Order: sequence, then structure tokens, then C-alpha cells
Amino acid sequence: MAVKRDYYEVLGLEKNANESQIKSAYRKLAMKYHPDRNPDDKAAEEKFKEASEAYEVLSDPKKKSQYDQFGHAAGQQGGFGEGFSGGFGGFSGFEDIFENFFGGGFGSSTRSRNSPRPGNNLRYNMKITFRESYFGTERQVSYNRTESCSACHGTGAKDGKEMSTCGECNGSGQVHTVRNTMLGRQTVVQSCPKCHGTGKIIKVRCGECAGSGRVQKNKTVNVKIPAGIDSGQSIKMRGLGEAGHNGGPTGDLLVSITVAPHNLFKRQREDLHIEVPISMVDATIGVEIDVPHFDGSFKYSIPEGTQNGTVFKVKNKGIQHIHSGKSGDLYLHIKVVVPKKLSRSQKDQLSALSSQLSDKNYSEIKEYNDNAKAL
Repeated sequence: MAVKRDYYEVLGLEKNANESQIKSAYRKLAMKYHPDRNPDDKAAEEKFKEASEAYEVLSDPKKKSQYDQFGHAAGQQGGFGEGFSGGFGGFSGFEDIFENFFGGGFGSSTRSRNSPRPGNNLRYNMKITFRESYFGTERQVSYNRTESCSACHGTGAKDGKEMSTCGECNGSGQVHTVRNTMLGRQTVVQSCPKCHGTGKIIKVRCGECAGSGRVQKNKTVNVKIPAGIDSGQSIKMRGLGEAGHNGGPTGDLLVSITVAPHNLFKRQREDLHIEVPISMVDATIGVEIDVPHFDGSFKYSIPEGTQNGTVFKVKNKGIQHIHSGKSGDLYLHIKVVVPKKLSRSQKDQLSALSSQLSDKNYSEIKEYNDNAKAL
């Protein structure tokens, strides 16, 4: 399993990249990693799929806006709850994107449908608690995916045998037509209309899949959520997406994470922040407080004279980095609480104390008054 990379990082772009820059960056990567240029290179194929998915989202203004706001958790249009989603509005596979982008297949001929093609990626949106993101967890998820039909071995023909080679294209899945154009005679390569580009004619269709060669099945898998994961990040589970076509590799399952907010802690990267209320008296004379934490509460000494809004840093008490394992820091934001609804006796005691204090005890007030007089 691998955490899904940021789409801008995939394309080598800044987040303020415009449409032209996005298109140019994708074109370079697509040309570099296209399967036709890198036969049997799984690494190049993964990079091409990754770049194509990034382009499919960032090239669409609406999807780009959702992604900029919510990251990978925006994969389910209309909401970000837990459950399965086919991706950003029906991502149909990197080959379709490439053909739409360049206006046809790679090189001088169109890729035939009987060539191996990777299966689509699937996306599952999962919501976890803040505590689960801190420690990591394991969840079981169930989803539907398209698999190769076992009855016909993905051929669509009964018993995998009731089929013959297409006589129109001689099994190539392509037909060539010569046309006269302004630029002279040109040969146009198209998908065979008789076999629809498969190169095969099914005599008797498989009863299990009705000749499609693919069936929908429910699959249940365990997903390990690493400690430190944050909203917008995804876990890639290789080979758990939809089945490939004609022996092509299976797509991946992308588990998009949304972390529920916590009622005490807030997260900024790997740092944790917590607001700690203390009384006016404790802030004045100093106090030792109990700080709550996921690893267990601990003591921390607040020095005398601590002002409202003071921030103390506790090293290595934040969330661990998902890759390096190093922990961030914990920041204590002190909130000095002024008492309310005092009795007459309590007010008299405070007045008596106040009369004993001087400008030395309130240097900030003295400085303010001095500056005010100088106006």
C-alpha cells in the first residue's frame, strides 16, 4: 500500500498553475511514460496512469476547485462521507484520456481494443477518528468491482471457446481506409465495425456474463491505515481495482481518508495545538497543570506572570510523519480565564489586593498609559 501523491506534485506544478501549464506538463509526462514507448515497463505504466488521473482532475475547473479545497477526499462529488466512489466524475481510464488529449492513438496507428489495457482505478472514501489518525488503525471495507468472468475466462464466449477470428479485419481489430485529402492520399486506421475492435466474433455468448467477459462482484479487504495520515491523503492498494481488458493489469483501489475533527486538538501538518484554560490566579502565581494527550496525560509547569495568549512548545508530542516516522511538536495555547459572578466579599478582597499592587506589577499598563499621555 502507498499513500497517494498530491496531483500538483505528480505533474511537477505549483498550485497556482493555469490551464496551459497543466496541459503542457501532462503532455510531457504522457509522451515520456506512454506504454507504447515503454513496453512491459510496469513503473512507466504506473507513472502514466498517475499523471493521467492528475490531469483528468486538474484540467476540469470544477474538479480542480474541489481538489484544491478538499484534496483527494473530494473524489465523491456531492459529499465526502464514507463509501465507494468511482472517482472524480467517472474517470474512465488513462487510455481514454490520452486519446482525447492527443486526438487519437499514439503514433501513426490507433490502438486496437484487443490489445491489453489496464483496468480502471476505484475509489473508496473513508472517514476515521482523530485518534485513529494518530495511532493508525485497520478497517475492513466492502465494495463492488468488475472482475474477469471465470466461466468464459474473460472472452465473452461460452466455455471460452465459441468464437472465431473476425473476417473483416483478420483478427487485428482494425480496418484501414484510404482517403483523398487536401494533403494527398492518407490512410485512416479505425476500429473494426464488425467485431468492434476485438478481432473476434462470438458465436455463442457466455451465459454468465452475457458476452461481456466481465462480471460485477463484491469484494471485502482489510485496509491498514498508517499512523499520521491526514485528510486528503489516500492509500493505494495495488491490483484491487477493476479487471484489465484482454489480459491487461488490474487497476488499483484508492482509499481516500477524511479525519474527523477533535474537540480539544487541532492539527497543522505534524504539529498538535490545544487551548489550555487556566485561572487568573494560577496565571499570576504559576501552576503545574495536567495536559491531556493520546499517549497519556503529563505534567507541565506554567510560570508565574503568564499572560493570556502565551504559547508553550512541547517537543516531540505531535503526530508522527507518515513517511519519516518523526513526530511533530505540541503547542499549548494559554487562555487566562477571568472569574465571573463574584460575591461582594470576593470583590472586596480583590480590591484590597489591587490597592497593594503598583506600576511595577503592571508594566504593560504603565507603558500604555505613558504612550497615551504622549499623544
